[in-house]
Amino acid sequence: MGWKNFPLLFIALAAFGGVAHAQSVALAGMLGNKALLVVNGAAPKSVAAGEKHMDVKVISTSGDQAVLELNGKRHTLRVGDAPVSVGAGGGTGGEGRRGGNRIVLTAGSGGHFMTQGQINGQTVQFLVDTGATSISMTVADAERMGLDYKSGQRIQLSTANGVVPGWRTSLRSVRVGDVEVFNVDAVVAARDLPFLLLGNSFLTRFQMIRENDQMTLVKRF
Repeated sequence: MGWKNFPLLFIALAAFGGVAHAQSVALAGMLGNKALLVVNGAAPKSVAAGEKHMDVKVISTSGDQAVLELNGKRHTLRVGDAPVSVGAGGGTGGEGRRGGNRIVLTAGSGGHFMTQGQINGQTVQFLVDTGATSISMTVADAERMGLDYKSGQRIQLSTANGVVPGWRTSLRSVRVGDVEVFNVDAVVAARDLPFLLLGNSFLTRFQMIRENDQMTLVKRF
Protein backbone atom coordinates (compact mmCIF):
# COMPACT_ATOMS: atom_id res chain seq x y z
CA MET A 1 0.00 0.00 0.00
CA GLY A 2 1.43 3.40 -0.97
CA TRP A 3 1.81 6.06 1.67
CA LYS A 4 -0.79 8.29 -0.04
CA ASN A 5 -3.40 5.67 0.74
CA PHE A 6 -3.12 6.23 4.48
CA PRO A 7 -5.90 8.35 6.04
CA LEU A 8 -5.24 12.03 5.66
CA LEU A 9 -5.51 12.43 9.41
CA PHE A 10 -2.17 10.66 9.66
CA ILE A 11 -0.36 12.82 7.11
CA ALA A 12 1.69 15.77 8.35
CA LEU A 13 4.92 17.49 7.46
CA ALA A 14 7.72 18.30 9.86
CA ALA A 15 10.67 19.74 8.00
CA PHE A 16 14.16 19.94 9.38
CA GLY A 17 16.19 22.10 7.04
CA GLY A 18 17.48 25.40 5.80
CA VAL A 19 21.24 25.00 6.26
CA ALA A 20 23.95 22.73 4.96
CA HIS A 21 23.69 19.07 6.01
CA ALA A 22 20.27 19.55 7.58
CA GLN A 23 17.67 16.94 6.70
CA SER A 24 14.00 17.04 5.81
CA VAL A 25 12.02 14.69 8.04
CA ALA A 26 8.27 14.07 7.79
CA LEU A 27 6.20 12.08 10.27
CA ALA A 28 3.63 10.73 7.83
CA GLY A 29 1.80 8.55 10.35
CA MET A 30 2.00 5.76 12.90
CA LEU A 31 1.89 2.07 11.93
CA GLY A 32 1.23 0.30 15.19
CA ASN A 33 4.30 1.07 17.30
CA LYS A 34 6.34 2.16 14.27
CA ALA A 35 6.84 5.68 12.96
CA LEU A 36 6.27 6.24 9.25
CA LEU A 37 9.15 8.55 8.25
CA VAL A 38 9.78 10.40 5.01
CA VAL A 39 13.39 11.61 4.93
CA ASN A 40 14.57 14.04 2.26
CA GLY A 41 11.56 13.21 0.11
CA ALA A 42 12.46 9.53 -0.22
CA ALA A 43 9.93 6.71 -0.05
CA PRO A 44 8.21 6.36 3.34
CA LYS A 45 9.85 3.96 5.77
CA SER A 46 8.34 2.39 8.87
CA VAL A 47 10.88 2.57 11.68
CA ALA A 48 10.55 1.00 15.12
CA ALA A 49 11.96 2.40 18.35
CA GLY A 50 15.70 1.84 18.52
CA GLU A 51 16.05 1.64 14.75
CA LYS A 52 17.73 4.18 12.48
CA HIS A 53 16.84 5.34 8.97
CA MET A 54 19.07 7.70 6.98
CA ASP A 55 20.72 9.15 10.11
CA VAL A 56 17.35 9.65 11.84
CA LYS A 57 16.90 7.41 14.88
CA VAL A 58 13.53 6.66 16.44
CA ILE A 59 13.93 6.79 20.21
CA SER A 60 10.33 5.98 21.15
CA THR A 61 6.75 6.05 19.87
CA SER A 62 3.51 6.65 21.73
CA GLY A 63 0.06 7.21 20.27
CA ASP A 64 0.37 9.75 17.48
CA GLN A 65 3.85 10.97 18.31
CA ALA A 66 7.46 9.88 18.05
CA VAL A 67 10.70 11.00 19.65
CA LEU A 68 13.44 11.22 17.02
CA GLU A 69 17.16 11.81 17.28
CA LEU A 70 18.73 13.90 14.54
CA ASN A 71 22.24 15.33 14.56
CA GLY A 72 22.61 14.34 18.20
CA LYS A 73 19.48 16.17 19.35
CA ARG A 74 16.09 14.75 20.26
CA HIS A 75 12.84 16.12 18.90
CA THR A 76 9.25 15.08 19.56
CA LEU A 77 7.02 15.06 16.49
CA ARG A 78 3.27 14.62 16.66
CA VAL A 79 1.14 13.69 13.66
CA GLY A 80 -0.55 16.94 12.59
CA ASP A 81 2.20 19.22 13.91
CA ALA A 82 3.27 22.18 11.82
CA PRO A 83 6.75 22.22 10.29
CA VAL A 84 9.59 22.96 12.68
CA SER A 85 13.03 24.23 11.79
CA VAL A 86 16.23 22.47 12.83
CA GLY A 87 19.72 23.49 11.73
CA ALA A 88 22.68 21.32 10.84
CA GLY A 89 23.78 21.28 14.46
CA GLY A 90 20.40 19.93 15.52
CA GLY A 91 19.28 23.05 17.38
CA THR A 92 15.97 24.79 16.94
CA GLY A 93 15.41 28.51 16.90
CA GLY A 94 18.08 30.91 18.04
CA GLU A 95 19.91 33.73 16.38
CA GLY A 96 21.45 33.24 13.00
CA ARG A 97 18.91 30.68 11.77
CA ARG A 98 18.40 31.06 8.04
CA GLY A 99 14.76 31.53 7.13
CA GLY A 100 13.20 29.27 4.55
CA ASN A 101 11.09 30.23 1.55
CA ARG A 102 8.86 27.18 1.09
CA ILE A 103 5.89 25.80 3.02
CA VAL A 104 4.29 22.45 2.19
CA LEU A 105 0.89 21.65 3.69
CA THR A 106 -1.23 18.51 3.42
CA ALA A 107 -5.02 18.57 3.60
CA GLY A 108 -6.63 16.95 6.59
CA SER A 109 -10.02 15.28 6.83
CA GLY A 110 -12.62 17.45 5.14
CA GLY A 111 -10.03 18.86 2.74
CA HIS A 112 -8.99 21.73 4.99
CA PHE A 113 -5.39 22.88 5.34
CA MET A 114 -4.41 23.39 8.96
CA THR A 115 -1.03 24.12 10.44
CA GLN A 116 0.60 25.36 13.59
CA GLY A 117 2.50 28.61 13.37
CA GLN A 118 3.62 31.59 15.36
CA ILE A 119 2.47 35.18 15.70
CA ASN A 120 5.04 37.43 17.32
CA GLY A 121 6.67 34.29 18.69
CA GLN A 122 3.43 32.91 20.21
CA THR A 123 2.26 29.48 19.04
CA VAL A 124 -1.13 29.40 17.28
CA GLN A 125 -3.21 27.01 15.18
CA PHE A 126 -4.06 28.27 11.68
CA LEU A 127 -6.76 27.29 9.22
CA VAL A 128 -5.81 28.36 5.69
CA ASP A 129 -8.63 30.51 4.28
CA THR A 130 -8.12 31.95 0.81
CA GLY A 131 -11.44 33.77 1.16
CA ALA A 132 -10.28 35.82 4.15
CA THR A 133 -8.79 39.22 3.34
CA SER A 134 -6.35 39.06 6.22
CA ILE A 135 -5.35 36.96 9.21
CA SER A 136 -8.38 36.82 11.50
CA MET A 137 -8.56 36.02 15.18
CA THR A 138 -10.78 36.47 18.20
CA VAL A 139 -10.36 38.97 21.00
CA ALA A 140 -9.46 36.06 23.29
CA ASP A 141 -6.67 34.99 20.90
CA ALA A 142 -5.29 38.53 20.71
CA GLU A 143 -5.33 38.99 24.47
CA ARG A 144 -3.66 35.63 25.03
CA MET A 145 -0.81 36.77 22.76
CA GLY A 146 -0.61 40.20 24.37
CA LEU A 147 -1.45 42.10 21.17
CA ASP A 148 -2.19 45.81 21.52
CA TYR A 149 -5.05 45.46 19.06
CA LYS A 150 -7.21 48.24 20.55
CA SER A 151 -4.70 50.78 19.32
CA GLY A 152 -5.68 49.77 15.78
CA GLN A 153 -8.55 51.00 13.65
CA ARG A 154 -12.01 50.23 15.05
CA ILE A 155 -14.30 48.54 12.50
CA GLN A 156 -17.66 46.76 12.27
CA LEU A 157 -17.78 43.22 10.88
CA SER A 158 -20.81 41.52 9.37
CA THR A 159 -21.20 37.90 10.46
CA ALA A 160 -23.89 35.23 10.23
CA ASN A 161 -24.98 36.31 13.71
CA GLY A 162 -25.08 40.01 12.94
CA VAL A 163 -22.64 42.91 13.18
CA VAL A 164 -19.79 42.60 15.70
CA PRO A 165 -17.03 45.05 16.65
CA GLY A 166 -13.50 44.48 15.45
CA TRP A 167 -10.09 46.09 15.06
CA ARG A 168 -7.55 46.25 12.25
CA THR A 169 -3.99 45.75 13.42
CA SER A 170 -0.55 44.78 12.14
CA LEU A 171 1.39 41.74 13.31
CA ARG A 172 5.13 42.15 13.74
CA SER A 173 5.86 38.67 12.44
CA VAL A 174 4.04 35.55 11.28
CA ARG A 175 5.90 32.26 10.99
CA VAL A 176 4.89 28.92 9.55
CA GLY A 177 7.65 26.33 9.77
CA ASP A 178 10.94 28.06 9.01
CA VAL A 179 9.28 30.72 6.84
CA GLU A 180 8.70 34.11 8.44
CA VAL A 181 7.10 37.27 7.09
CA PHE A 182 6.82 40.66 8.75
CA ASN A 183 4.25 43.44 9.15
CA VAL A 184 1.20 41.36 8.28
CA ASP A 185 -2.30 42.88 8.43
CA ALA A 186 -4.79 41.20 10.75
CA VAL A 187 -8.32 41.62 12.04
CA VAL A 188 -9.35 41.01 15.65
CA ALA A 189 -13.07 40.34 16.06
CA ALA A 190 -15.33 40.06 19.08
CA ARG A 191 -16.70 36.68 18.02
CA ASP A 192 -15.93 32.99 18.42
CA LEU A 193 -13.65 31.24 15.94
CA PRO A 194 -12.29 27.72 16.51
CA PHE A 195 -9.07 28.58 14.66
CA LEU A 196 -7.12 31.60 13.52
CA LEU A 197 -7.73 32.17 9.83
CA LEU A 198 -4.57 32.38 7.73
CA GLY A 199 -5.86 34.82 5.14
CA ASN A 200 -4.56 36.68 2.12
CA SER A 201 -2.49 39.27 3.97
CA PHE A 202 -0.13 36.32 4.53
CA LEU A 203 -0.93 34.10 1.54
CA THR A 204 -0.37 36.78 -1.12
CA ARG A 205 3.28 36.94 -0.02
CA PHE A 206 3.61 33.51 -1.66
CA GLN A 207 3.10 31.76 -4.96
CA MET A 208 0.51 29.08 -4.25
CA ILE A 209 0.67 25.67 -5.95
CA ARG A 210 -2.13 23.16 -5.32
CA GLU A 211 -1.73 19.52 -6.36
CA ASN A 212 -4.26 16.96 -5.14
CA ASP A 213 -4.17 17.08 -1.32
CA GLN A 214 -0.94 19.10 -1.12
CA MET A 215 -0.49 22.86 -1.09
CA THR A 216 2.93 24.43 -1.60
CA LEU A 217 3.60 28.08 -0.79
CA VAL A 218 6.77 29.57 -2.29
CA LYS A 219 7.80 32.93 -0.88
CA ARG A 220 7.85 35.85 -3.32
CA PHE A 221 10.94 38.09 -3.35
